[in-house]
Amino acid sequence: MAASGGAYAAQLPAVPDWLNKGDNAWQLTAATLVGIQSMPGLVVLYGSIVKKKWAVNSAFMALYAYASSLLVWVLVGFRMAFGERLLPFWGKAGVALSQSYLVGRASLSATAHGGTPRTEPLYPEATLVLFQFEFAAITLVLLAGSVLGRMNIKAWMAFTPLWLLFSYTVGAFSLWGGGFLYHWGVIDYSGGYVIHLSSGVAGFTAAYWVGPRLKSDRERFSPNNILLMIAGGGLLWMGWAGFNGGAPYAANIAASVAVLNTNVSAATSLLTWTCLDVIFFNKPSVIGAVQGMMTGLVCITPGAGLVQTWAAVIMGVFAGSVPWFTMMILHKKSALLMRVDDTLAVFHTHAVAGLLGGVLTGLLATPELLEIESPVPGLRGAFYGGGARQVGKQLAGAAFVVAWNVAVTSLILLAIGLVVPLRMPDDQLMIGDDAAHGEEAYALWGDGEKFDATRHDLAARVGGGGMMDREGSADQRMSGMGARGVTIQL
Repeated sequence: MAASGGAYAAQLPAVPDWLNKGDNAWQLTAATLVGIQSMPGLVVLYGSIVKKKWAVNSAFMALYAYASSLLVWVLVGFRMAFGERLLPFWGKAGVALSQSYLVGRASLSATAHGGTPRTEPLYPEATLVLFQFEFAAITLVLLAGSVLGRMNIKAWMAFTPLWLLFSYTVGAFSLWGGGFLYHWGVIDYSGGYVIHLSSGVAGFTAAYWVGPRLKSDRERFSPNNILLMIAGGGLLWMGWAGFNGGAPYAANIAASVAVLNTNVSAATSLLTWTCLDVIFFNKPSVIGAVQGMMTGLVCITPGAGLVQTWAAVIMGVFAGSVPWFTMMILHKKSALLMRVDDTLAVFHTHAVAGLLGGVLTGLLATPELLEIESPVPGLRGAFYGGGARQVGKQLAGAAFVVAWNVAVTSLILLAIGLVVPLRMPDDQLMIGDDAAHGEEAYALWGDGEKFDATRHDLAARVGGGGMMDREGSADQRMSGMGARGVTIQL
């Protein structure tokens, strides 16, 4: 046994010559941080930012999206996004489950093209599979924010694997895996387009096809727990160190710059959004502060490791003001935006902020940091001699991402709609979690619901807790956003 074990060790060393322990440790840490953003970050945030009767359903939609994405990812998704080239925008499908594949050195084969070298991080393929899975999963979790409070859970269960396969993998391969946008020089450092623009546009499209919430829910949808909402938002912010710090695939200078810039942009955007709230509404909003934090994180993502820190401050100011304007002012003036019920305003906080970040990266990315991070030679922001060409590439890349997500999301939902309804029926929407799952988030009495003594007399006599009559429940007590008159958004 000892001899055979020694032979096996010789064939498969625990630390091959090509493996960099520091890079591997950081990449696994970064993957874990991104995972925490989804689980429990967005699960907690979704469960707390919605009306009480939708807490369980909203948290479960995020939980299911995360779990379902992993199996699809290792079965076919990873290699469609980061494998060998099949089409200019798509990789060849294949499994990422075998030892022979996962313990070898990570390699993105399609990134080698012409004079562009192949990207080969100094750690195993298994590490890259895990890290990129976390990105794929959080994209679907973010998308879910647009359809909370009414989407049929069975339709959502069918939607998540299909959207991952036919939409996410295309954006990921095109911009990161060696597709045509990657080699053309469109810059997306860590997912401003692949993740945020995609989730915002696809979420808005899904909200259109699924249909709106009940009128009473659209008018009154106050968070059931603002403190938990802040906790979920805090996990997102801290987890973003892995989100942007892991993008270089190494523990290098770009990773350090990215993590610092990420925090600077988030703080600047939060303060900008809060100041605008005070100027126009006379008081700071905690929900608004979380929204500002989010837009700052999203906006810096396309260029986090590619811009100077003073540029991160500028991007934070834009991140806290442009989405604020589209959400608070433009939204009310646009018939389309008012008609589509984007529950958590994912379009504003992710699509608008992601596109804004991509354009600003085209202006502010430095040639020195691009040389470290990007294998495509000669890239530089417009302010460093790149001219309008790089900004034009950024806009063209965004146009492709938008068009693909609108088309594919629509086709997927129309196909699912032939089998199961996309929207829950109104009688179930009146009830919420109990109708969808047979469960409720809070087993409390006395918060506005009516107690049916005849129905629950036995439970009261034997010491059981009083159950709540669903009728006239949270809808009657939820106050909206007051003078603002806007939907709760993130």
